[in-house]
Amino acid sequence: MTPIPFYRHDLGQPELDALAKVLAGPILTTGATVAEFESRFAALLGRRHALAVTSCTGALHMSLMALGIGPGDEVITTPMTFVATATAIMESGATPVFVDVEPDTGNLDAALVGAAVTPRTKAILPVHLYGLMCDMRALREIADAHGLAIIEDAAHCIEGVRDGARPGELGDTACFSFFATKNMTCGEGGALVTDDDALYEKLKLIRLHGMTKTAFDRHQEGYSHWDVPVLGWKYNLSNIDAALLLPQFDRIAGNLERRHALAEKYIDRLGNLPGVRVPQSRPDTVHARHLFTIWIDGMKRDDALAALRAAGVECVVNYRAIHLMTLLRERFGFKPGDFPVAEAIGEKTISLPFYPRMPDSHIDEVGSRLTQILLSR
Repeated sequence: MTPIPFYRHDLGQPELDALAKVLAGPILTTGATVAEFESRFAALLGRRHALAVTSCTGALHMSLMALGIGPGDEVITTPMTFVATATAIMESGATPVFVDVEPDTGNLDAALVGAAVTPRTKAILPVHLYGLMCDMRALREIADAHGLAIIEDAAHCIEGVRDGARPGELGDTACFSFFATKNMTCGEGGALVTDDDALYEKLKLIRLHGMTKTAFDRHQEGYSHWDVPVLGWKYNLSNIDAALLLPQFDRIAGNLERRHALAEKYIDRLGNLPGVRVPQSRPDTVHARHLFTIWIDGMKRDDALAALRAAGVECVVNYRAIHLMTLLRERFGFKPGDFPVAEAIGEKTISLPFYPRMPDSHIDEVGSRLTQILLSR
């Protein structure tokens, strides 16, 4: 039985050529190639500023620091996400406050957020799960009513649009991932965008130890003493990583179109299969289609996962509800039943093979193998 991979990247000669150009130059760390990427990424999102960083986690942590969020503060977020959403909040010294999710999308339920606001709440951190943007207009209204910041976890959602808004348009920052399986990738990496000039200046300092001069600055200008006026971290992206990202701008639109076509084929193939639910989209959206995820009913998810893998279908789980992970249970006392919708999704979810160069025939084969598994249970 031919294995069906979960993901394959589409990097090739354009990325090798861009990398060779960087290697022929004197600066491998953050420099002109990173600046070029940042300019193009900001333009892509329609934002004033972009900063390239080592991970989405770093971008979230930087955003919290720059917004002055720390010990004693609370940040409202979702339990249906990758654990770094919560650990970035914890790294800042603040406390994650979870709100349950929409049962048909898995996204943070904006209708429940207002009730979770306390005098200690300083921000809302929504996650655009699978590539579908949260209801940012509703969240912005709540944030404005209570004087809160919004930091968007847009790790899945470079291309997303909802109600006419892109990531970062209604939030103070939006944070992105260039992990190995993301819609743009350099293996590891991330970025953030913002329209706030003053916030951007703070973020630039925080990205590199709080230093007022970078190695590239000193290369261009000659050596001058630098200062550290604020506490920062080591979150700067290298020219090597940026070189891998630059050629991918030319493929964003085509890859998104292809992922939409693949998603529609999956929906046609699996949408009426008993025991399978497909997370829903919303009107007036462009879904970024980072993942194609199903929710299994009538069969234990881990049994279905094992059976799919035994049948040669590589698949993963995005995600189990993170409030039940040991660190968060022990630190904050979360228990089963606290967020029942997220927990139910976390017990049923499977992400199927999905990437732009995936052959149509693989979707038919995944559908056939899944159907056989479900019918034989």
